[in-house]
Amino acid sequence: MTNNSLSKIIINANSRYPIRRKKIKDLILRTLESLQIFEPVYVEVDIIGDRKMRELKNKYLGIDETTDVLSFPLQESVINGRVGDNFVEFPDHLLHLGNIFVSYPQAQRQANLHKLGIDDEINQLVEHSIFHLVGIHHE
Repeated sequence: MTNNSLSKIIINANSRYPIRRKKIKDLILRTLESLQIFEPVYVEVDIIGDRKMRELKNKYLGIDETTDVLSFPLQESVINGRVGDNFVEFPDHLLHLGNIFVSYPQAQRQANLHKLGIDDEINQLVEHSIFHLVGIHHE
């Protein structure tokens, strides 16, 4: 089981974006456990607006538009509890996976389109991003 008492999961959100932090943290820990990653981790999730998301996507991907989620891994890969050859060890001894940015307005639009609650949509986006942070990608 993931040692969640030692994991550090930071969730940043403006008060105008109501989210359930505990639900997101629990989802992250369950997802990591399902991937057989049991050591304490560091993950940061930022819930942001479309303007900030557009800036990030333009800066890092060269695409001048918003999107629902971006993830920025800090490790090459962490699949089945094994880290890649370029593993970086941090002084806090946590497995630093990276950062996830979710556009709340885009998530809200998608939730409305799919007839989901905003919490469910955000959780799907975060779960998808955790896979990216550990090196599992889609085509």
